[in-house]
Order: sequence, then C-alpha cells, then structure tokens
Amino acid sequence: MKETIYLAGGCFWGTEKYMESIEGVLSTRTGYALGKKNGVEAQLPQTVTYEQVCGHIGHAEAVEVVFDPKKINLEEILTEYSYTIDPTSIGRQGMDIGIQYRTGIYYTVTEQEPIILTFLKKLQQEYNEPVVVECLPLLQFIQAEEYHQKYLTKNPNGYCHINFAIIAKKKQRLVNPEKYPKPEREVLKKSLNPLQYAVTQQNETEPPFFNKYWQTQEDGIYVDITTGEPLFTSKDKFQSACGWPAFAKPLDPNTIVEYDDLSHNMIRTEVRSRTGNAHLGHVFDDGPKELGGLRYCINSASLRFIPKKDMEKEGYGEFLPFL
Repeated sequence: MKETIYLAGGCFWGTEKYMESIEGVLSTRTGYALGKKNGVEAQLPQTVTYEQVCGHIGHAEAVEVVFDPKKINLEEILTEYSYTIDPTSIGRQGMDIGIQYRTGIYYTVTEQEPIILTFLKKLQQEYNEPVVVECLPLLQFIQAEEYHQKYLTKNPNGYCHINFAIIAKKKQRLVNPEKYPKPEREVLKKSLNPLQYAVTQQNETEPPFFNKYWQTQEDGIYVDITTGEPLFTSKDKFQSACGWPAFAKPLDPNTIVEYDDLSHNMIRTEVRSRTGNAHLGHVFDDGPKELGGLRYCINSASLRFIPKKDMEKEGYGEFLPFL
C-alpha cells in the first residue's frame, strides 16, 4: 500500500532531503504545486519553469512524498514536516522570500483533509502567532526540472534552509514546558533559601564538595528548583572530582539553554533552565567518553531531587522509564 501527500515548506531542496530520510517514506520528487488563488481556481498551465515560478505566478515549491502507511501514518509525516518550517511565517522560510516559499499541505484524497486540519489545529497550540499553513486539494503538481531532483544529494554543500541539528534536538523532546511556568521573583524570594536564590537568580556558585547532591547515588530525577521542570536523572549522573553533581546529559536537551560565559577571565559555556531561566552551572567536554564526553557541572542549589519511590505521587511518573 502507498499513500501520497504534497508538502510545501520553503525551498524544496531541503524539504525533499529531509523527508526522504524518514523511515517509511518510499519516494520523493520536487515540483510546483498550485492551489486556489483568491478563492478561485486559476487557469492551470501544463508546464512551468523555475524562472516562471519565481515570477510570482502562484505556484508553491513542493515535494511529493509517497509513503508506506503501515510504517508511518499521515499525522506522523506531518509532524516530521512541521519540524522543518516556521508555520507562522507568510511567504518566507529561512532566507527565502516569496509566494513560492509559502507553507502548504496539499492532498488528492479527501479522507486526508480532516487529518490535516486536526493536525494544524494541534500545531496551533504550540504557537502564539496564527499558523498560516495552507490546507488545500492539489489541483496540479508539475515536476520540477531534473537538476532540482535530489539536489542536495547531488550537491552535498548546496544551500539548505533546514537545520538538521535543531530538528534532531526537537525530536528528543520529552518535557512539556507549559507544565512548568516560572514563578514571579517575589514568590521565588519566599520559596527559595538564600543560597538557592543567589545561585539561580544571581549566578552565584555554591562551595564544591559541601553541597547537597554531590555524592547522591539514589535513583530518581533532578528538577529545576524554581519551576519543577525535569532536568536530569540519576541514570546519567556520575561521580566527578569537581565537587559538584555531574551529569552526562540532560533528560531532554530542550530543557537546557546554553550561553557563552566569559567571566573570571575564562571561556566557558553556562547552562540555564529553559522555563525558569535559572542559572544551573556549566558544561564541559571532559566527561566520560563512554557516556558521550560531556560533563554538566551543576549546582545542587539549583536542583530538587525526587527519589524514584516518590516520582509517581509528585507528578513525575511519566519519566520513570528513563531511569
């Protein structure tokens, strides 16, 4: 069985390269899709060139994606597609500007429409700005010139507006940030002790060796002391001579934000929590190679440890499989 969907996501070189890498996708080809203009079906040409498309005649650069629905369903295809676009941008993706770079999902089977609309409604929940991705029946798809087909395979150093590294990070998302809002500063002053406040809000550093979790080996999860957002687990904790808790990696890489730190005449990488913007510590590249080579050196004062036995009742049961 095969199913087909047509996706417009900016420059079709990158969209095709990304979509063809997904397991379950059987084939891809680039082309020019034309939907409705101003609510009226336009007179559809039989052929069109890239130069004409750039002349704003209404086409969108699109990719035909043929996939095996037994291996990947339409909603999963659309989720992958959503990683590659800014769905709130009109006529622009990356450095490309023009109507041909708009975003759109075009279908040839009417049963696909409600799935697409439901997906776009769900996607809207992730953004404050309106999602402007088109959902239209495919009136026409003209295959692009041969040099556009598999362009980035033929030209590995060619232009691509899609950041594959950022997408890989997004796909590791485990923690919903909306569940862990940051309290007001006055609330933090009352809820945190002086050391916790100084570390998380004023970038102070607690004493090495004489801190709460340096030698903790119990199974459990470490969360942001300011918001409760999950950050690290005991599975990734290791003993370090630095005198502070050390972790090989965060539970969800999206919960950690990195900044250049040039203080104290050093060049370091500071790490802060995502929703709380709390100072956590620093990350170094001298960690155990068998664990990935990184060492997240974290202040105990920025963390709250929840033992495994208490995780369910404290609302962290969903993360038990990651211990």
